[in-house]
Amino acid sequence: MAVEAVIWDFGGVFTTSPFEAFNRYEIEVGAPRDHIRKVNATNPDTNAWALFERNEIDTQGFDELFLKESTALGHPIRGADVLPLISGMVRPRMVEALKLCKQHFKVGCITNNMVTHHSPGSDAPQRPRGAMGEIMPLFDHVIESSKAGVRKPDPRIYQMMCEALSVEAAACVYLDDLGVNCKPAAQLGMRAIKVVDVDQTLAELAEATGLAFPATEVAQ
Repeated sequence: MAVEAVIWDFGGVFTTSPFEAFNRYEIEVGAPRDHIRKVNATNPDTNAWALFERNEIDTQGFDELFLKESTALGHPIRGADVLPLISGMVRPRMVEALKLCKQHFKVGCITNNMVTHHSPGSDAPQRPRGAMGEIMPLFDHVIESSKAGVRKPDPRIYQMMCEALSVEAAACVYLDDLGVNCKPAAQLGMRAIKVVDVDQTLAELAEATGLAFPATEVAQ
């Protein structure tokens, strides 16, 4: 089936991975490498991270529960100290790729986010500024876990996007930096691309869509 839509994750795709910031912070506080990721991967549907991304707990609840979970895994870290680490640096070539895709296909964004740290569709005081504020309006449709009450990798959130864009899953390309989120997309019939780095991603996206993406950043 011909491609009709390209669906994107946000963090770790249009921005550098927060995992890099997590690792730097772990060094600063003397925690084991990937300790924060371990906390997030333990009981992944019911832990503090999952509850916060579905907006089932508030910032204080996340702070306290993450501290409890990280302590149980050997090194206490407050949730409030993790939140500032989430935002990464924008990847300009990925933004240009989105703009090119938008000229030929429907484009959507599925983002697992948190009410106090999400970018699209939020109330005015929380709306993103600068580059992030320019990216989100490019999408034809955005689904935020904190508003939808469902988060990746739940297959329902991908089906919601297909319905919103009026496309079949088999006509979609999906990009995400986490393999666990790519798997359900692929199972639904999407062409899933795991984002490892920009060059690899754009090469695979070019193969899937037939588009030619610039090898270097576009001069402004």
